[in-house]
Amino acid sequence: MFESSETTFEHPRRGVVAVVPRQGRLLVIRRSEFVVAPGAYCFPGGGIHENEGEVAAIVREMQEELGVAATARRLLWRSVTPWNVELAWWLVDLPSECILAANEAEVASIHWHTPAEIRLLSNLLESNHDFLDAWQRSEFHLSLD
Repeated sequence: MFESSETTFEHPRRGVVAVVPRQGRLLVIRRSEFVVAPGAYCFPGGGIHENEGEVAAIVREMQEELGVAATARRLLWRSVTPWNVELAWWLVDLPSECILAANEAEVASIHWHTPAEIRLLSNLLESNHDFLDAWQRSEFHLSLD
C-alpha cells in the first residue's frame, strides 16, 4: 500500500487493500523497515502493476507479503489518499488452515485485531482510519464472522 509525503503526481497511482476478517478480528500487518512507511501498521496490500487487474493484484500481494493463496470475494470500498493514490478495498478469504508467513522484505509482523484494537495502534496508516470510519458510517457491509 502507498503512503507518501509527496502531494502531486502526474497520474494517480492505484493500489489494492485486503480486508480479511476472522473470528471477530481483522488481519493487520506491520511494515518492514525496507518499504515505504516502515514500521507502520496497515491492512495487507500494495500497488497494482501496469495491465494488472485489482483481483490479480490482491492475489499477488497476499502471496508476496504473506505466502498465502488468497481469494478476493468482493469490492468493499474505494478511496483516494491525500497523496493521490486510488485504493480499492477488497474483502478477501484465506484458506481456513493456512499458515501466514511474513516476507521479511515487506512485513515485520502479522496481527489479528478487533477494529477497536486497530484504532489504538500508534502508527496506523491514515487510509486505514478512513476505511474504519467509512465502515462505521455504514458505507459498505462487512461482517467479522
